[in-house]
Amino acid sequence: MQTANPIRLVVGLGNPGGEYAATRHNIGFMALDALLAALPGSFEKRHGLNSFYWQGRFRGRNLYLQQPQTYMNLSGVAVRQLVNSANIMPEEILVVHDDLDLELGRIRLRRGGSSGGHRGIESMLEELSGGGFNRLRLGIGRDGHTAVPDYVLSPFGVEEQPLLKLVLETATEAAVCALARGVGAAMNEFNGRDLAAELAAKHSV
Repeated sequence: MQTANPIRLVVGLGNPGGEYAATRHNIGFMALDALLAALPGSFEKRHGLNSFYWQGRFRGRNLYLQQPQTYMNLSGVAVRQLVNSANIMPEEILVVHDDLDLELGRIRLRRGGSSGGHRGIESMLEELSGGGFNRLRLGIGRDGHTAVPDYVLSPFGVEEQPLLKLVLETATEAAVCALARGVGAAMNEFNGRDLAAELAAKHSV
């Protein structure tokens, strides 16, 4: 059953520019691209409001998808501009972003909460007056030998590509579930998944 406030905006967080395209910090952009490719119908791409954003229809209602072009630490500025333009409430937003505290292969949906030190989420909390939006957190893990700023701006390794592919496929399924059935249903279905274990089991057969 759908929630009282269905998702009307999906935001993928990342940094603009080719030098950042394949980095861990941009997994939110990657996930939004995958979602766009999977959604039925056509979505019109626009460049404005400090963003690339797309507008289309999903199950009879307007749906927006957004990639802020402000750089990560000002993401909330772009989101606020689109939210104000389209009259979208914070609880109607699903933000897809990287998470250092989850291993690659783990995803978590949640409603509200703190930033956990994520600069893009901090900006959104500031610009949207405390939040209330939903998150789809995609684990990127940590590297104890590399400073965090360098690590998040490093590309995924060749050996990580199969798992990254599965993460993006699963994130798409989770986002579609949240759009169709609500964030609570998506939490129940996807928060317990261990994609690394699933991939390893598949390869051992």
